[in-house]
Amino acid sequence: MDGKTISDSEAFAASWDEPKKSALSQAELDRLTDDLIAALKTVFDPEIPVDIYELGLIYKVDVNDERDVVVEMTLTAPGCPVAGEMPGWVEAAVMTVEGVKSAHANLVFDPPWDPSKMSDEAKLALNMF
Repeated sequence: MDGKTISDSEAFAASWDEPKKSALSQAELDRLTDDLIAALKTVFDPEIPVDIYELGLIYKVDVNDERDVVVEMTLTAPGCPVAGEMPGWVEAAVMTVEGVKSAHANLVFDPPWDPSKMSDEAKLALNMF
């Protein structure tokens, strides 16, 4: 070679710019998304009669090609009495979804939760309209 590295080759540059394809089909991703939302809606904040999905406590759900699921979530307040338990409830709910290999829930507090994150359904259930 004339001092060039593989990253200098045109083939490498072309492949680098190509969109990376998921090992999961769009239909499978759609099914997983629907099933994950349904599973998350089975978890309730014990002090509020609304599920955590409608409350807006779920900030992000990532599914990789191996079907490992990572949920980024928050609580209505950092001092929530179930702070130590709720991530486990979320992980257990996610593991009920067919095809999920693993689940991990991370608690985050930035941005802080506030009632504006609730769905209209949650606001209606809590008479907040």
